[in-house]
Formats: sequence, structure tokens, C-alpha cells
Amino acid sequence: MDRTSPQKSIVTTNTVNNNPSEATQTHQNPPKTINIPLNCSLGNLSRTCPANYYPSKIPVENKYLSSTPPPSCPDYFRWIYDDLWPWRETGITREMVMSASRTANFRLVILDGKAYVQTYRKSFQSRDTFTLWGILQLLRRYPGKVPDLDLMFDCVDWPVMKKDFFDHPKHRAPPPLFRYCGNDSTYDIVFPDWSFWGWPEINIKPWEALSKDLKEGNTRSKWTDRDPHAYWKGNPTVAATRMDLLKCNVSDKQDWNARVYAQDWLQEQKQGYKQSDLASQCIHRYKIYIEGSAWSVSEKYILACDSVTLLVKPIYYDFFTRSLMPLKHYWPIKDDNKCRSIKYAVDWGNTHQQEAQAIGKAASSFILDELKMDYVYDYMFHLLSEYAKLLKYKPTVPQKAVELCSESMACLAKGFEKQFMTDSLVKGPAISEPCTMPPPYDPASLHSVIEGKDSGIKQVETWEKEYWQSHNKQM
Repeated sequence: MDRTSPQKSIVTTNTVNNNPSEATQTHQNPPKTINIPLNCSLGNLSRTCPANYYPSKIPVENKYLSSTPPPSCPDYFRWIYDDLWPWRETGITREMVMSASRTANFRLVILDGKAYVQTYRKSFQSRDTFTLWGILQLLRRYPGKVPDLDLMFDCVDWPVMKKDFFDHPKHRAPPPLFRYCGNDSTYDIVFPDWSFWGWPEINIKPWEALSKDLKEGNTRSKWTDRDPHAYWKGNPTVAATRMDLLKCNVSDKQDWNARVYAQDWLQEQKQGYKQSDLASQCIHRYKIYIEGSAWSVSEKYILACDSVTLLVKPIYYDFFTRSLMPLKHYWPIKDDNKCRSIKYAVDWGNTHQQEAQAIGKAASSFILDELKMDYVYDYMFHLLSEYAKLLKYKPTVPQKAVELCSESMACLAKGFEKQFMTDSLVKGPAISEPCTMPPPYDPASLHSVIEGKDSGIKQVETWEKEYWQSHNKQM
């Protein structure tokens, strides 16, 4: 569609029934959606952004916002304060940001609602591409609301800002570096991963569509009718702990109640990904989550299946997983004794089916309700807004940066990349404000969360020990 200005192609539609009697009762016009299509006209098929490609603000913007107060953000938003805690006293200087460039894949500057990117090194596959695409969609969702900022982003799995190193008195604060996961011994700032907008190399759809597929997949078989074993399928070669998991597979001598499969992605690609459809894998009572070289994007897919997630003790966390609780959202599995731990978990679930189903349902409800794309965008918005407050300088466009917009990325894309960008495009500004941030954890509430996790894990360890003592006596 050719257009000369964004105002000419804005299409507004009512999102609720425009009932005259309702309008009289509420004394206001119903909220409207505003659709602003991409400008991929023949004259703009280049890696540059067309003029006036998207309004920095919607005219009389408040007129289109819903009068309904925004909901409170999910509890995992509270970890934003924790992730930014290292800079609470010092703030963030330009020197701190630049010192994070050592491992960064790109530098992102947002000025007046526009994105500018300086690339340092290409990421593995399309991680950087779809991370930046997601940020551009945030700017389309909340035009004029994302503050000016300057940040470094590392697309590699494992966090690198070691607390042991930066807690030394000679360092005022660590370099602020964004990535997809963190752990208890690093200061990296966690951010939603690229797969929320799609993973074209292995044909994983954007999360908005895939989450609906998973929800529908849950209805295909009742939990009691599902395969009563623990299921895992993935690439075992990326980590020793995954290779160790293969030992738990059924054999002529032993059945640990596990059915694990090595995924051959090259073979899958040749066969058109027919065996890797995630929604069709929600047919097991139990699904195993185990980390790879670091955290794995598979966690949200596994948790969404109504199955009991058997979560092998993790080292890493992403932006939402710190709010998952053992015996509520998942069943903890020992890392150093996986097979026995898995066997007991499955035996327990098959003899406590009501409790097991409740765990699976709580996890899928958490993922499908509290990890909707609305909340993913709001998490990004609040994290970047809180980060921007810490900057001690006015960001400027780096000399080697280029302006980035949805047109410059999507118009020339091909294949799954093009399809996923089209599917995940934010059509226009949101008609509601971002969710309301919950307060940070106070020491007592944070202690309660940590204590709750520890007690749940210890409870399972006690049950498991008693189970094996009883089992060994019977042998």
C-alpha cells in the first residue's frame, strides 16, 4: 500500500459494540483501534526507513484510550527493580554503557520514539533480528511513551557480568548489559527473548499465535488419557546435563518412567518440521524441562501444556521464571540424580492424579494468562522506562548507527522471517495504558518468596528419600 504520510492510512475501528444507550450511560465514545500498515511501496524497498513511517504520537491520543483503568502487572514485574538495583546509587553513565560493548551484539539508542542501532557483531541465527523487531513493535504499540535511552545488548546465552568481579571496591557499578537470562552470580539485565516474535530457523511461530495453538492442543486429550510417562525431546549435545538425561531413557534393564528423544534439526528441516509441532506434543502427563548451554526458550512451551513440568534444577532464570513456585507450577527434579528423581515424580503423579493435574493447570494458566504478549510488551516498556530513569546523560545517535523501523526490516525479508514479522506486526497504538507496576519486594516479602521455593524443594526431597528407602526395602 502506497502512502505519503501515516495520517492518510490510519484506519480507526470501534472495538466494542457502539450501542447508543451504552454511550449515553458512559458519556464517552468507545475506544477505537488505529491500524497503521507498513509502507512497503516500490519506492521504499530498501534498508532505509521511509519518511513519516509512523507517528511519534497519535493526535488527540487520549481520545482513543479506554477509560478502564489498566490492570496491575503480574508479580514477576517486581524483579525489574531487583535487576536494576546495582545502579540505584550511582546511576548509569555513558562510560558504563560503553564498557558493556566488549561482548555486545548491538547498541540500541531510542530518541523521540525512533530506534537507532549500531551493530558490533552478528548474533547466532536471527536472535538479534527478532529482538530488534520486538523492540520496534513496542515503539509501535506505545508511540511517544518509550523514553530516550541508550543500551547494549548481548544475544549469547550465558550471562557474563560476574558479581565476584564487579563487587570489588575499585568498581563503582557493573556495566549495564541486556540479555535473555541471568543467574544468581551475575548482574546481566534480563529481557524477553527473540522467540516471542518467532524463530524462523526452526519454524517456531510468534508467541501470540503459538500460545493459542498450545491452548487448543491442551483440549485434544484429557490429562488422565495422556501418556503416563515423562517426555523430553531436544538437542542433547549442547550440555553435559542433557547427555546425562539420555541415561534415564527406558531400556531392557530399567524403566525410569522417562521417554527422551534426541532432536535432529537438520532432519526435521528436510521433513518440513512435521515431528516438531509443539501443540501436538501436549499429549503427555509429564514433560521435562532441562537447561541447555544456559536457559532454554523451550520452558514456556513446556509449561503451557497442562502437563506436570518436571523441572531439572536450573542455574539460570529469564524474565518471568523467578515467580514460578515448586509444587504449585512445577515439580523439582534433582540435577545430580535425575533418573531416580524422575521415576519418583511420575509415580507420585500417577498415584496423586488430582494434585498432579492441579500443578499442570496452574503452570499453563500462568503462562497463557500472565505471559500474554500484552504483558511481554508491558514488561519491556517498564524495564526500559526504569532503566532510562537511571541514565545520567542525554542519549545521542552514535556515529555508526542506522535508523531502524519495521519497514526497513520486514519489507525485504523472505520466507519464515517475512511471515513471522508480518504475523507479529503490531497493527497500531494500544487503546489502553500499560499495566500498573507492582511495588518492589521489601525484605520480608522477598524472604517469603525464597523461603517458599526452598521449602517446596525440600519437601519433595524428603518425600523422594522416603520413597526410595521404602522401595529398597521391598527389593
